[in-house]
Amino acid sequence: MLLSTAYFPPVSFFALIAKDFTLSSDGVIPSVVYLEACENYQKQSWRNRFRFYAADGPQDLNFPVVHTGTGHVRISEVKVDYSTPWVLRTQRAISAAYDKTAFFDYYRDELFALMDSRPDTLFELNLSLIRFFLKKIGIPAEIRFTEEYYPVRSRTEALEAGPYGADYRELLHPKRPDTVLAGLGLEKPYFQVFARKYGFIPNLSIIDLLFNEGPDSISYLKRLV
Repeated sequence: MLLSTAYFPPVSFFALIAKDFTLSSDGVIPSVVYLEACENYQKQSWRNRFRFYAADGPQDLNFPVVHTGTGHVRISEVKVDYSTPWVLRTQRAISAAYDKTAFFDYYRDELFALMDSRPDTLFELNLSLIRFFLKKIGIPAEIRFTEEYYPVRSRTEALEAGPYGADYRELLHPKRPDTVLAGLGLEKPYFQVFARKYGFIPNLSIIDLLFNEGPDSISYLKRLV
C-alpha cells in the first residue's frame, strides 16, 4: 500500500498498515508499506499536523517548516523550523491532555526524546514517530519509500498506484471525511478521559489510542481471531 507521511498519524493510518500483516504457523508476515517520498510538500494536511483530545475538546497542532521561497519542495527535503519553541509547547499540550491516561507515563519519556532529538527534515521526524508507534503497538511492518511519483487518481477510493499497490495518500486528510475505519469494520469506541464531557471522538492521533489503551491498542486496530 501507499501512504503519505504523517505527523502523529491518525488511528486510521495504523489500521490500514495493521490490516495487511498476517499470522501463520510459519510466523509473522509483515505489512509492506510505501511512504510517498517524491511528492511536493502540501500545506494543511496530516504531513505536519495532528488532532488530539484536549480538556476543552478536539484540537489540532502543527509544526513549522522552513520556507525556501523556491516554490515546490520535495517532501523528503522539507526542513523543520526549530526557531520557535514549538517542541516544548507541543509536549506541554500533550502532557496536559493525557497525563491522566493509563499509559502516558509508560510511553512519555521515549516519545518526547524523539521530539527532543530534533530531526532535520519533516520526513525524518515523521518516520521516527511512525516507527515508534508501530513498535509500541506491535504492528509488524516493512517500511519502504517511493522512488517515482505516481499522480493521485482518486480521493475517495484506493486505486492502484503502479508498483506501490493501493493508494491511500489522499484518503486520509484533515479537511475530508475519513471512512477507513468504517470500511474496515473498526468504527467502535474505546476509553477516552474526556468522553464524559464531549463524548467519544473517533480517529484522533494514534497517541490518543496508545495512551488510553496501551498494549491493547493492537486489538482495536486489527481483529486477531
